[in-house]
Amino acid sequence: MSDERLVGIVLVSHSAEVASSVAALAKGLAGGGSAVPVAAAGGTESGGLGTSAELIAAAAAAVDRGAGVAVLTDLGSAVLTVKALLAEGDELPEQTRLVDAPFVEGAVAAVVTAATGADLAAVEAASTDAYTYRKV
Repeated sequence: MSDERLVGIVLVSHSAEVASSVAALAKGLAGGGSAVPVAAAGGTESGGLGTSAELIAAAAAAVDRGAGVAVLTDLGSAVLTVKALLAEGDELPEQTRLVDAPFVEGAVAAVVTAATGADLAAVEAASTDAYTYRKV
């Protein structure tokens, strides 16, 4: 399947390694998700721990194929950074949503769902539903 109209996924973590690893895990577990545009936006420009509005905006632009961008975050200040970018109104692609989902499980659900060609609302719903996954 062409990635021309697939929802893009951005994974924002305070750690570049965590963001990249979760992206690789989600794409690997998705099987057919290799066509899904996924970008990791972890850490700061200098490679330290933290979040970067510039890295997040660049990641969102890189995965935007016109079907929307789902952004998943790890911790509080990453959420605040994405919310600030959304409030700016011109830093992120028009159809960008901050998704309230667990980082790892939500990322896997997002990539798997996006790989089916689902729209942004369905990707968000699948990611959010990951909160209900039981481990015991």
